[in-house]
Amino acid sequence: MPSVTSASALPVADAAVPRLAWLDALRGIGALAVVMEHLLPWFVPALRPYWFSLGIYGILVFFLVSGYIIPASLERHGDVRAFWISRFFRLYPLYLAVIALVLALAWWVPVRAEVPRDGSAVAAHATMLLDVVSVGGVADTMWTLSYEMVFYLVVTALFLTRGHERSGLLAMVFAGAAVVVGLVASGAVLRGGWPAYVSCAVFAVGLAGVLLGRLRTVAACALGLMAVASLLLTSRIPWLGMAVLGVMFAGTAIHRWERGTGGLWPVAVTAALVAIAPAPLWAVEGGWWWAQADVWITTMVLAGATFAGGMALRGRRLPRLLVWFGLISYSLYLVHHPLLKYFVQLGGDLRLAALPYQLGTAALAVALVVGVSALTYRYVERPMQALGRRVSRRCRDGGERGGDARMAGQGTRDDRVLGHEEGQMPDRVGDHVGQGDVLR
Repeated sequence: MPSVTSASALPVADAAVPRLAWLDALRGIGALAVVMEHLLPWFVPALRPYWFSLGIYGILVFFLVSGYIIPASLERHGDVRAFWISRFFRLYPLYLAVIALVLALAWWVPVRAEVPRDGSAVAAHATMLLDVVSVGGVADTMWTLSYEMVFYLVVTALFLTRGHERSGLLAMVFAGAAVVVGLVASGAVLRGGWPAYVSCAVFAVGLAGVLLGRLRTVAACALGLMAVASLLLTSRIPWLGMAVLGVMFAGTAIHRWERGTGGLWPVAVTAALVAIAPAPLWAVEGGWWWAQADVWITTMVLAGATFAGGMALRGRRLPRLLVWFGLISYSLYLVHHPLLKYFVQLGGDLRLAALPYQLGTAALAVALVVGVSALTYRYVERPMQALGRRVSRRCRDGGERGGDARMAGQGTRDDRVLGHEEGQMPDRVGDHVGQGDVLR
């Protein structure tokens, strides 16, 4: 496997091996937690925990990892064009393949009702800004990609305006905004299909500017402002979007603390603010069991402890299987929910079946999900990542002859982290599945 995509594939002598291996291991833990979040209610409901949320735990681990490494990757590489080419070939091929699968089998398992039957769905899927413009994804697992994309847009703007080193302050600002927004808005302020169209147009024009170098900084700032405005005004859950950015920039602040260029106190402040962010929403709306104070805080503590544990073990050998799960985690995340729906469609409702039968069927479903994820990683992700590296090298060579994609003072060295990190966001976790619920 190419070295830029896997910690486990790097030469042993490379100093990045243990650091990337622990990130892979964390992704593996996050991906498995999300799979269990969706599998247990439908296969072995008696084993599902309610004292913390497996799904929220998984996405918090993922967001911390993204925040920790994505800005550092961009800073080390210093080339926003290469960064976005890498992101495109990392995220979109499998994403489009899953969309094609779900649409192709819609005659059997209909596309979920949350997906609009008009052009706004196409526009929202084209940008991945699904949850941010209140559009349901063709696959439930796609909603967190919205917040990944927002983070990329904001980080790019900060990088080009040299504001990327204020990660601790940004973490506290977004976390504080989550608390305020939670008090005044429980849903999108601006509704309808037009936000998806507008954001798609701005995304296309702005990203073209970033890639082609036409008013690159202006284009990046327009994209960043559009992303934040969408979080505030058109997002399905505005406080959650702000909290997510707070968590991700907290991950960046941890990286700066590790490098000796920042303190940990902004992370502590951010954690305290994010901990109280869902309280007003819960008091007003109710019904979201994972947003209850005890569940939310316990989940946060577990996610933080997992990330801290990973950091503590970053110089040690880690279980190969766990690292491998991290390697295929984007495939695992994106394909598992559609596969589980198809499995249930074939096998029927298992929630009232005998426990031994539930456990055996669950094991079979996990084997199916893992096997298909390994195949999609091998035959979709890896080839497209390799193609992305070739395209990026060509663009980099052209940029060195006269382009301006690189920040002044940045070198042209290969970055073994860029292209590896975080497209993988875990699955939809906001739904409490009861005995009478249907799999969506």
